[in-house]
Amino acid sequence: MKQHEQQPNFLFFVTDQHRADFLGCYGHKVLRTPHIDSLASRGTRFDRFYVANPQCMPNRATLMTGRMPSVHGVRTNGIPLPLNANTFVDLLRANGYRTGLVGKCHLQTMIERPADRIPEAHASRRRGPLADFAEAVKPVMGDDYDQELTSKLRMYGRPRLQRRYYGFEHMDLCTMHGDMVGGDYEHWLRSRVTAYRDLRGMAGQLPHEYTCPQAWRTAVPEELYPTKFIEQKAVEYLTSHETRRGARPFFLMVSFPDPHHPFTPPGRYWDMYRPEDMVVPPSFDSGGDATPHVQQVRAQARSDKGNEYHAMAVSRREAQEAMALTCGTVAMIDDAIGAVLTALESSGLSDRTIVIFTSDHGDLMGDHGLLLKGPFHYRGLVRVPFIWFDRASQQRAVNCGGLSGTIDIAPTILARAGTEPYHGMQGRSLLPLMDGTAKAWRRGLVIEEEQHAGVLGYDEPLRARSYITPRYRLTMYLGAAWGELYDLDDDPHEQNNLWNSHYAQMALTDPSPLPTRLG
Repeated sequence: MKQHEQQPNFLFFVTDQHRADFLGCYGHKVLRTPHIDSLASRGTRFDRFYVANPQCMPNRATLMTGRMPSVHGVRTNGIPLPLNANTFVDLLRANGYRTGLVGKCHLQTMIERPADRIPEAHASRRRGPLADFAEAVKPVMGDDYDQELTSKLRMYGRPRLQRRYYGFEHMDLCTMHGDMVGGDYEHWLRSRVTAYRDLRGMAGQLPHEYTCPQAWRTAVPEELYPTKFIEQKAVEYLTSHETRRGARPFFLMVSFPDPHHPFTPPGRYWDMYRPEDMVVPPSFDSGGDATPHVQQVRAQARSDKGNEYHAMAVSRREAQEAMALTCGTVAMIDDAIGAVLTALESSGLSDRTIVIFTSDHGDLMGDHGLLLKGPFHYRGLVRVPFIWFDRASQQRAVNCGGLSGTIDIAPTILARAGTEPYHGMQGRSLLPLMDGTAKAWRRGLVIEEEQHAGVLGYDEPLRARSYITPRYRLTMYLGAAWGELYDLDDDPHEQNNLWNSHYAQMALTDPSPLPTRLG
């Protein structure tokens, strides 16, 4: 029997900006996600699963490489993952797997807008005759690093993406978010609706009464929305002759651009959930005890632009509307996952296929009165769902409390595929946690954060590091005299910052008596 006949298939679902507690199986009181919940009820649900970085590109690069952002080089959004970086998908493909991606990739930049506030002296150096020497390493540039630019994909399609792209030999690519998704989806939509641009964005929205920033009632019908495109392309992949024949095992990543803002669930999903039924987090009304960076966001003028990505303060009603619309968006994703799982069953390969579900990072979604994301390592932003369902080995549902994260996904998949990881992979396989053979496990996880430039009052690019243990979260900010320390057991909503009390303990140390000798 050939080796690949022993290897499992992998069906890997990824959502975008989806906090763990916005799933039924993670405790949401209103949202119904029966298909995702069914995976958790038959598989392993991880309760303490954290990102390596709460931004899209850095954490997706960690997912693919099993390495921290400070190591693989994608420290912040806007830095492409080097094409010479190995990924676990590369390794699966080299070991006989068919590899496919349907949906969002985001290992390269999607928009041409320059990074925030790069000093003009440096920007001109990048453009000048000595551009190759503006940085410590030669610049990332050229067509090979423009593969996901939405504007180019709109004009030319993606002929160059037919090559191996970070290990993927098949791609149906989506870029951006909400009803403004580009890439292969936009070409698919244009082939079905000539005046498709009139349906998309704030200009084409249907009437509604919501006031939440970045919420518009899209005129794109359900059957033409990006989530439906991803569902259809995933089903096509699973029911294709090549897949059903099973000559080679497959790895298929199905990556949804939602529920990332803007909040644009289509059709019946728009009002599937009522804002009045949404309960804002207990930290929503936290007042004068807020950390300096939360106070800064609350004090600054808010931009209601549809393309704004930074955290903003919102009213209670706005938070509830965002929560309700997110529930609708997640419900549509859950329905799509149900259709894909049905196709997997009809393919006859479900017994050999491991199904995985996770997200790239969370959303503040009302935590401390804020919406969207930013340099805040609250659990709503850094804790994500991770579900592993392996029909071949799973005997019962398991809730796993071991400290784990995105950095562990690559080595876990490789281990289950019987493939040794490459040298330099920093995560560890979660299989011993799942089968109960782990004798000792990690004491803590590091979360890295870096912004393009000075934000929230910082003159220099903000840099933060958090250390997460099963009980505590400690966060330090480069150049700041303050930090954060939370007891996650006693204070799960991170309202009581213990940093100052521990700092004050040093000042209260008794200075008497003075020493009488040198020692």
